Amino acid sequence: MPKTDRCIVRNEAYQKKSVSIRERHNERKNQEYSNPDIVKDRSYLNIHFKSCDGGYAETFDRMITDGTISTRGLQPSAKVIDELIFDVNTAYFDRNGGYEYAKEFFAEVYRLAVKEAGGEQYILSAVMHADERNRAQSEQLDRNVFHYHMHVVYIPIVDKEIK
Repeated sequence: MPKTDRCIVRNEAYQKKSVSIRERHNERKNQEYSNPDIVKDRSYLNIHFKSCDGGYAETFDRMITDGTISTRGLQPSAKVIDELIFDVNTAYFDRNGGYEYAKEFFAEVYRLAVKEAGGEQYILSAVMHADERNRAQSEQLDRNVFHYHMHVVYIPIVDKEIK
């Protein structure tokens, strides 16, 4: 029986102080990775649909200063930065055109993420990773197969009237 293709979307919330580890991973700022399947020589194939101007935390602070967002009423420990991770089974892209198909697919995912976030101004970074090898599939097919997925880091916005 053939395996069903699935797209899994996870949303993780972070405190501003703990977002740097996500930034280092997403933006490929680490020198070394515990995941041995990240092929740094392929990182140039990662696609930024939106790049962060500065670090995630610095951009968040700039958005407060500019009046784009407000943290009025939030506790200092509040989770203020979210990350959507779009993950599709590797075989789906492998069957449908690989990297080129993944680029088109995630361009559409980005458009949907912009809607979900409430506008592009709230998105800090959106990057499709093309540099993570799927070890099991690579061994099964006896060739390198890469796992395409996307990270969208954004500021969750709640519209409310200030009285």
